[in-house]
Amino acid sequence: MQSSRSAIVIGAGIVGLATARALALRGFSVKVFERGEKAVGASIRNFGMIWPIGQAAGKMYNRAVRSREIWKELSLGADFWSEPAGSLHVAYHPDEWLVLEELAEIFHKEGRPVQLLDKTAVTHASAAVVPDGLLGGLYSRDELIVDPREAIAALPGWLSSQYKVEFCWGKCVSYISDQTVYVGNEEEYPADLIFICNGADFETLYPEIFSKKPVTKCKLQMMRLAAQPADWRIGPALCGGLSLIHYNSFKAAASLPPLKQRYMEEMAPYLEWGIHVMMSQNGRGELTVGDSHEYGLTHDPFDKEFINRMILDYLRTFVRVKDWSVIQTWNGIYTKLTDGESDLFFSPEPYVYVINGVGGAGMTLSFGLAEELVEGL
Repeated sequence: MQSSRSAIVIGAGIVGLATARALALRGFSVKVFERGEKAVGASIRNFGMIWPIGQAAGKMYNRAVRSREIWKELSLGADFWSEPAGSLHVAYHPDEWLVLEELAEIFHKEGRPVQLLDKTAVTHASAAVVPDGLLGGLYSRDELIVDPREAIAALPGWLSSQYKVEFCWGKCVSYISDQTVYVGNEEEYPADLIFICNGADFETLYPEIFSKKPVTKCKLQMMRLAAQPADWRIGPALCGGLSLIHYNSFKAAASLPPLKQRYMEEMAPYLEWGIHVMMSQNGRGELTVGDSHEYGLTHDPFDKEFINRMILDYLRTFVRVKDWSVIQTWNGIYTKLTDGESDLFFSPEPYVYVINGVGGAGMTLSFGLAEELVEGL
């Protein structure tokens, strides 16, 4: 049936794809405009982790769990690889172990599927964990892994075939006026609703508003290690102690501030560059490793070799792999809110909406967020 309601989504990254899906499910005829020939931004430059464990209890955790369920459905429908690998945070110091003990108790009360593991159980869960000095770990079943390059590439075709979403590649939107999207000087596309889901488009289409919003940008550096020999798998995604001071959900642990203070005294360069170290594995056996966090509106386009070296040095303290060959390095940049909010949603003019500022949690939150926002309208 032909829909009588139309919507345009600007941006074919994860936020744009999630918004297009949510609109199509609500019966809208949807067009997606992407300035590039394919999505090449932050949506493909990440771990591929759908990461509920990092989200605070309540709305944010529920949004992440909903997104994970959608990812599982899409993986089957669009035929891209996914693995319900879970996550494993490991401890090598008593203060790290204390934080994990507290989090295990807190998360159990919240109903999360977590389990505190001793040293033997950790090494059974993952052969990649360094056993020397290991005290134990916190395992969570919630986390799902995809290959973001494969997933983001597969979803447009699936949305087109299932919901007749039309993708307009290589179309840079010049401006928006009176519920009409203008591409160049000649092409005009009217719609009932317009959604700007790409950070660069928000910045260029509404620069005065962008400059007044509480936004900055985060640059992160990441690497990919070679596919491991003989189909060797690491099991759950692996995280070292530094990750404990990175995620909002971990702030519930009363012993976290003393742990952070020790890191500040002993590992100040890591905190200075926002480094916390994690590793996931894709379907081809490659290992994705990162990352760092540098904040500011304009970033040096070049990677810092010493940051990659620091990441790998710390990774070796808790991970052992079969092949340490680095086959790719890159950086990604995403919009980050400075007021502590989890997302930015507002209307710069009637029937035009900006969805932005999901930070480094786009893969984890976007599908749930888009459903909520579209339903709210």
